[in-house]
Amino acid sequence: MGPRLQASIMLLLLLCTSALSGCTTGSLNTSGNDTTTVEQKLLPEWAVGDWWLYTFETAQFGEDTARLVVTEIDEGENQYMLGISSEREAQRHAVINHNPFLGRVIIDDLAVYENGEPQSVFNFPWNNGDTWQFTLLGESWMAETTGSINGMAVVKASSSSGHSLEYHFDGSNGFIDYFEWLDQNDELQFRMSLTDTGSDYSGEAWFIRATDLKDRVFEGPIDGEVTDTFVDSSHPSGIDFNYYVFYIDVAIPQGGTGTLSVKDHAGNSILTRTYTAGTQSQELATIPSRTDEYTLEVTLTGGQSSIHFMIAGGIENYWEL
Repeated sequence: MGPRLQASIMLLLLLCTSALSGCTTGSLNTSGNDTTTVEQKLLPEWAVGDWWLYTFETAQFGEDTARLVVTEIDEGENQYMLGISSEREAQRHAVINHNPFLGRVIIDDLAVYENGEPQSVFNFPWNNGDTWQFTLLGESWMAETTGSINGMAVVKASSSSGHSLEYHFDGSNGFIDYFEWLDQNDELQFRMSLTDTGSDYSGEAWFIRATDLKDRVFEGPIDGEVTDTFVDSSHPSGIDFNYYVFYIDVAIPQGGTGTLSVKDHAGNSILTRTYTAGTQSQELATIPSRTDEYTLEVTLTGGQSSIHFMIAGGIENYWEL
């Protein structure tokens, strides 16, 4: 074999190797040689101050970046506590319920909570072909470990309503590298992508333990006024809420108008909004809470006008590490 032919073959091999390398977000090609070790397949151990920096993407809010932080370890309850470095993200989760990895996490299997029950989203030790079921994000999922590559377990899951999940667990960094939730129309509902990780976090963190009180979409035109009610009877644990977190998504076309008000049993308004023609807005905020029965009143004029109103009671957990 001549030197020119040898050089050509080496160049071709180099190009092929470069083409196989890439980032870890999105679908992973698990058909190549896997260098995952036995240790990377096992349940990781976390310490207070461990953190993972993510870019979060949602249909409602677009992109945001924040750290998930191990804030407490309760050996007696067999639980970690995960907070987030952004108070705004904590509020969004409280009312939108889009980030399932905040709050209590079981030490034994990193199970997360859905409606007060731990859910085994992860399946240690990772073995290709394993299947299991869990409930998350309001859906019941059938999951399978479809492969692994370079320390990363790949899981795909589907629900009976046509939603899908794909997530990658990084055995080297001890948590999720990538998580994506699509609805039955393949529209993005939630995505988180790891950008950095570390230990000994120094700063603030929040988790808001929330209870949904009302979630309703009003569509115009409405003849007169529509009323609805919701009751604050405190958190199921018996603890009074620190405040309410509300989210309003409004779309009022030209020629339309809208109003929204929330009143207590005595008729006192705790929230009032007026919307003019051409309004396209989203609002996330908090208001003081009080155990009571509330009346929601909405008016809407103009075809294709809509108001989406969500409100949850929140118990705030705050840490300064």
